[in-house]
Amino acid sequence: MTEDVQMNDSEPQPAASAPAVGAPALSTLHHLKEIASVIEAGSLSKEVRRISRAFRLTVALRRRLAARDVSAFLAFALPASSEAYGRLTALVPKEDDTEMDVDAAAPATQISIKHGLPEIEIYCYLLVLIFLIDHKKYDEAKACASVSIARLKNLNRRTVDFLASRLYFYYSYVYELTNSLAEIRGNLLALHRMATLHRDELGQETLLNLLLRNYLHYNLYDQAEKLRSKAPRFEAHSNQQFCRYLFYLGKIRTIQLEYTDAKESLLQAARKAPITACGFRIQCNKWAIIVRLLLGEIPERTVFMQKGMKKALIPYFELTNAVRVGDLELFRAVADKFASTFSADRTRNLIVRLRHNVIRTGLRNISISYSRISLADIAKKLRLDSENPIADAESIVAKAIRDGAIDATIDHANGWMVSKETGDVYSTNEPQIAFNSRIAFCLNMHNEAVKAMRFPPNSHKEKESAEKRRERLQQEEELAKHMAEDDDDDF
Repeated sequence: MTEDVQMNDSEPQPAASAPAVGAPALSTLHHLKEIASVIEAGSLSKEVRRISRAFRLTVALRRRLAARDVSAFLAFALPASSEAYGRLTALVPKEDDTEMDVDAAAPATQISIKHGLPEIEIYCYLLVLIFLIDHKKYDEAKACASVSIARLKNLNRRTVDFLASRLYFYYSYVYELTNSLAEIRGNLLALHRMATLHRDELGQETLLNLLLRNYLHYNLYDQAEKLRSKAPRFEAHSNQQFCRYLFYLGKIRTIQLEYTDAKESLLQAARKAPITACGFRIQCNKWAIIVRLLLGEIPERTVFMQKGMKKALIPYFELTNAVRVGDLELFRAVADKFASTFSADRTRNLIVRLRHNVIRTGLRNISISYSRISLADIAKKLRLDSENPIADAESIVAKAIRDGAIDATIDHANGWMVSKETGDVYSTNEPQIAFNSRIAFCLNMHNEAVKAMRFPPNSHKEKESAEKRRERLQQEEELAKHMAEDDDDDF
């Protein structure tokens, strides 16, 4: 924040050097005017792609925006007597008028726009909101967001839908930055209902994700699932919004113990996310690693060595190593060492669930290593620190035997776990069963492919021309006449 203030204060210079210093500002304002002309063309021709292109151009100018540029653009794009101009100019920080004079007097290509277009007005709201967020003026940004949302409720134009979706996002974002998301949950629900009635599918998509994020921020997973299951279905229009939806769905499924569906959603979100969205992909991979560990899988080492993710995934790499080894003491050490990281990622409750997987892995290693071992030694090797470790070891072994994790029996009289000898697997029917399942899979895939094939009707027959059809009909009529005559003769 200090650097931004110093940059703004250092820009006013004596008159001799004013043109040179003011050149970047002139260029920024000129680009904003060009963006306004693109929005105008998209509004008049009703082409939404032009509106989305205008926003992408704005993102490119985001770091170069200054208060004088925003103020000058508002004076250019909005009528001075309009309500929007009065509200927005009051929110933009004031600077010296010298820069404004230079900008107005400087020669530039004049770009005329048609005043009164709702798209231009909404774009001005969005531009000021982004500027205030970037300069960390959150109180002014919240006021701007509230006014812009109130204005959007009176509009129902398809060319406004894209700009509205971005306004919804930054509206929620500024309240998230101030840790007051609960205040706008009712407004987001009302906006989602309005977007559904207006058939604004992009707005529905954006608002559904914002509502899911709002609920998950306060750990309201049941409410998030109810909303998601009852929300209207529609085709995804934005890849970014679809990736966010898959990520939130994966988190909900994970909390609900539906690990298989959660894994699929999280991995799909990580694959579909843009390469530049490194932070989002890191979060997807963190949750996917935990889910795979809960499923009993061990992620490949390449998952932790992805470009730009190696440092962020170090805690999860050490956690995976502890689960793979089955060392409960090492697992506790890793969980305590990176407790702050796991809490920030909201995965600490899931890591608590992994304790059972660690114990099961260690027990499986013990059953392979020993044909017979006492329950006291099992408790010692698993490092169980409960009040009655032998009884806990017995219950753990019994549950593992019941679930099929190990092939053993418990000798209660002597307090032993007796592992069954692992014979030659090829002397059993397991290879044949596995081979038959693969054959069945291939045959099923072949049958499904044959069923999916489509051919034009009667493609094996030669197509009949009109002349041949007339001849055939004539022959059929003559044959019917002869048959009728024969019937008469019989009488």
